[in-house]
Amino acid sequence: MKKTISILTILYLLNVNLSSAQNILGFNDKSTAKEKDLEAQFDSKLNPQNLRTWMKFMSSKPHYVGSPHDRDNAVYMRDLFRSWGYEARIDTSYALFPTPKLRELSLVSPTTFKASLVEPALKEDATSIQLKEHLPTYNCFSADGDVTAELVYVNYGRPDDYEVLEKLGISVKGKIVIARYGGSWRGLKPKLAAEKGAIGCLIYSDPKDDGYGQGDVYPKGPFRNETGVQRGSVLDIPVAPGDPLTPGYGDTKNAKRLDYREATTIMKIPVLPISYGDALPLLKALEGRIAPEAWRGLLPITYHIGPGAAKVHLKLAFDFKVEPLYNVIAVMKGSEFPDQWILRGNHHDAWVFGAADPLSGMVAVMEEARAIGELAKTGWKPKRTLVFCAWDGEEPGLLGSTEWVETNRDELSKKAVVYLNSDGNGRGFLYAGGSHTLEKFFNQVSRDVIDPQKGISVSERLRSNILVNGSPEGKKEALNRADLRIEALGSGSDFSPFLQHLGVSAMNVGFGGEDEGGEYHSIYDSFDHYTKFKDPDFAYGVALAKTMGRSVLRLANAEVLPFEFQSFSNTLQNYGDEVKKLLENTRSKTEENNRLIKEGRYEAASDPKEPYTVKVLDEVPYINFAPLENALTRLEKSANLYAQVVKNSEKLNATQLAKLNELLYTVERYLTKQEGLPNRPWYKHQIYAPGFFTGYGVKTIPSVRESIEQRKWKDAETGIETVATVLNNFTDQVEKAVALLK
Repeated sequence: MKKTISILTILYLLNVNLSSAQNILGFNDKSTAKEKDLEAQFDSKLNPQNLRTWMKFMSSKPHYVGSPHDRDNAVYMRDLFRSWGYEARIDTSYALFPTPKLRELSLVSPTTFKASLVEPALKEDATSIQLKEHLPTYNCFSADGDVTAELVYVNYGRPDDYEVLEKLGISVKGKIVIARYGGSWRGLKPKLAAEKGAIGCLIYSDPKDDGYGQGDVYPKGPFRNETGVQRGSVLDIPVAPGDPLTPGYGDTKNAKRLDYREATTIMKIPVLPISYGDALPLLKALEGRIAPEAWRGLLPITYHIGPGAAKVHLKLAFDFKVEPLYNVIAVMKGSEFPDQWILRGNHHDAWVFGAADPLSGMVAVMEEARAIGELAKTGWKPKRTLVFCAWDGEEPGLLGSTEWVETNRDELSKKAVVYLNSDGNGRGFLYAGGSHTLEKFFNQVSRDVIDPQKGISVSERLRSNILVNGSPEGKKEALNRADLRIEALGSGSDFSPFLQHLGVSAMNVGFGGEDEGGEYHSIYDSFDHYTKFKDPDFAYGVALAKTMGRSVLRLANAEVLPFEFQSFSNTLQNYGDEVKKLLENTRSKTEENNRLIKEGRYEAASDPKEPYTVKVLDEVPYINFAPLENALTRLEKSANLYAQVVKNSEKLNATQLAKLNELLYTVERYLTKQEGLPNRPWYKHQIYAPGFFTGYGVKTIPSVRESIEQRKWKDAETGIETVATVLNNFTDQVEKAVALLK
């Protein structure tokens, strides 16, 4: 019988041969063998039952900021870290955390309906019966408000959706908008609505996006049922995360605080999330234009935009109180370089029970720390100091991590080598984003971790998925490029203050893609839901522990820190090409728009009898990209030189080696600018930032890219000069490393 070999098997065999022949980045022949032996010992100590036990306890009660179980969990983790041999403590800070006092939503015409705003208990979900203990459904950092107005449906509430409304001649001024979740970060929906003149905002979960349009709903299946609501913060994170009352500095107990009415990152209009069960009567009552096809969800109605007969009353009031944040910090001091810190973190607070978000990631971090503690009990010690962090207050706006970073800014700037983050974790494919100076390092790590479902490395399983489901460019790279690209980081988790505020190299890692569901930020993100639909045997929790445990151990033990610059240079070349192409595309679209106006031709609306309105756009000028191009050329040359001479590191004496490592782990700082990005000085990194109009989604080279998108041509030229300057500063440091190695 003829035997066939699958592409997965071929890739796996290639991977085994490649990885076994290579030294680990930062290690020599002898130390590579020793490190791999240590990692094998680490793997043998991992136990999925621990993850199950910890998750069951920590998700047994609501553990939002200020709740009793939030502190209980912090004490629980601190004591576990201590039992594993760490110097563990709780660092407490204090931050604004508004909770609702009053929530009312009703349809007042043409018919009447009062929204329930309640997620009921389910007999299949053991923790859901705690109805009096959990936070009600709301959007944290909404404004107070008592408003009655006509309703307008704005699709996802993105800038391009408002462009469609403007072309249709529909204004939201003085109206209450209803947007569906998805398409952009939730906080941008009320922010844009307010900028357009709306006086209130509702956000609902359409069944097309995470309800019955995707599969069976909970409890039969994992997807959002008609009563499920996505809580969440609407703090203006693209401007700055952290406590809005202490902008840019740590919120210690005696810190000077703004009055909350003065805070710039709190929403200016009332905003409320609702279920699709509560949204249906409101949307059904809408009249006016029929929504474009792309705007239509899967509720059993004809989707109209309004305004018209539908008028709603929204009344919200909040308790704007300051609550304690309990950050758990566990330290294992390094034996050789105690002032070089490898930080590993995940948050522990949740909107309700938070089994998937965040505890699925937190329990993996804990198991990593426990297994490393077991290694330390045999006499092994990390060369660099390990700092495990369990953050509080992530959900309201990265409060715990941001305030801790701002409080400890000076020490972290000197000592932080890298910050490794995870958040929720699930079943399926590896996800990795971060500083591209760590791309080669992380590719080596991911080649050495076996996927528990497929039996090949998590790297090659991801490569296989890209070959099948990726974009044409992604497929081409997966076939021809040795390393897989890591994503750039925007915002939405605790890496942000480290990377984008301090310039500490960072990674954000997890598994997912085969764990779909609609429990996100609802009462049903529970232990029962997770163990039935997400990662029942915690195999991918262990896979995350293996992946990030290796990352921690290699960074802690490397002779030469495993930063590499060719991948970074290649990625930056791509970003440079993208912004130049963006300008050319903007020029082409502008010329086409103005030509159509001149010829008297208009693009048809959803109703061909009612054309869109259009306006003449200013011409796109020539922009000089030469400073950026020159900086990128210089970076490429220096990156290639470093790759050639780094092998000489074995010839360095201890003093020279220490100097080299300091150059390497501080080099990311040179990609920051003290003044920060235009209109948002908290974000100091000039290469990676969350988009001003995308929220969590990243904008690379943001000062240039966003200026072009917003047609601010002078700002784009200034941005090019700024980015060229920081890249040259970065390259100066690489060249210092090259000179040292020569």
